[in-house]
Amino acid sequence: MSDYWREFRTEWRAVSSATFGLAFGLVMTSYAVSIMGPHLIKEFGWEKADLVKVQMITLLSVFAYPLVGRLADTITTRRTALIGVIASPVLLIGLSMVGDLTTYAVLFVTQSIFLATTTPPVYSRIIVQRFNLARGLALAIAVAGPSLIAATCGPLLNNFVVDHGWRAGYLVLAFATLIGGGLAIMLMPPEQRMTMPGKAAPAARSDYATIIRNPSFWLLNGAVLLCTMPMAVLLTQMGLIVGEHGVVDKTVSVIVSAYASGMVVGRLASGIALDKLPAKLVASFTLALSAAGLFVMSQHGVSVTMLAIAVMAVGLSFGAESDIVGYLISRIFPIRNYGLVFGILSANTTIATAAGAAMMATLLDRHDSYAPFLTIASFSVLLGSLMFLMLPRTRRASDEPSGHDGDGALARTGD
Repeated sequence: MSDYWREFRTEWRAVSSATFGLAFGLVMTSYAVSIMGPHLIKEFGWEKADLVKVQMITLLSVFAYPLVGRLADTITTRRTALIGVIASPVLLIGLSMVGDLTTYAVLFVTQSIFLATTTPPVYSRIIVQRFNLARGLALAIAVAGPSLIAATCGPLLNNFVVDHGWRAGYLVLAFATLIGGGLAIMLMPPEQRMTMPGKAAPAARSDYATIIRNPSFWLLNGAVLLCTMPMAVLLTQMGLIVGEHGVVDKTVSVIVSAYASGMVVGRLASGIALDKLPAKLVASFTLALSAAGLFVMSQHGVSVTMLAIAVMAVGLSFGAESDIVGYLISRIFPIRNYGLVFGILSANTTIATAAGAAMMATLLDRHDSYAPFLTIASFSVLLGSLMFLMLPRTRRASDEPSGHDGDGALARTGD
């Protein structure tokens, strides 16, 4: 067995912990909203716009991501993730008992803030500490976990809610997050110290200054903003977008499935590529594929086959984006600042997707077509993909001895 695959045999707890933690963390609430929403509207007579407004308020949670990332850097991943693991079932039980919109909104916003401790800036950190040669693939597997869980468990939850009601559905979710989050904490291996024994940790102010002065920080922020702008709206609007091309009935579901499948395949393929090839080239090429796919989707008269290929290309690229960013951060910045940098980038991603949604809404009002937005998005993603090429050479696995975090931190410690 090669050293590459041997890492999975020796560090399986790290990747398993991150996969369970991400799958049963904040991402689960996104799927829950789509399932519970119609039932809440029917029972309480709320307007659809009411739920949209509540979700818009949760954008305030973006300010939590840098704080949560910094928390993971300072008090360890386990203690940070434990906040969300404990809060999640409690808040879901609270949601099962709501009787008015205000209570629902307060609990939902609280959930989005506290469960920021169960997102990639936190759980990915344990992987970048424990994996070296296979770091890219390990990150990809962990990030793909939520999609696979949603694909298999989402329909089961939906059927359960139809049969037993949304209140019982929230209770089932509470139990699932308790078990899944508990497994993540139990499986999580000890972390590495961020400094050599006897050496004082750098001051927080010094860390912030170091990050801000690093040109790579601003290049990554710019690239991520440009590349993620169309992501969220494409996830929710893909069926309508392909419908503009005359694709109807079962063919729509086939193409949308190609998008979802492409996201999973893209994550795994990019993960392996990151471990074997220069990271900035992988990032640039992968996101450039998305730009090409978006441009094809913006054109009229495209064949169904070409449209399916374009949608698949977009799915491949956007599926790979999250683990590519996590990998680049781990190779460019000291691991002691990993959570902070990833947290800032995650906040910017949320801002970018909100801006993308606003842009799409405005262009749809003016042109009654998705084509203008897709054209702008294609050039935005292309520019972002080229910015990745401007990054300096990143540390490769061969530059870091096994068990080393790239920070001078060799010792492992428990919590």
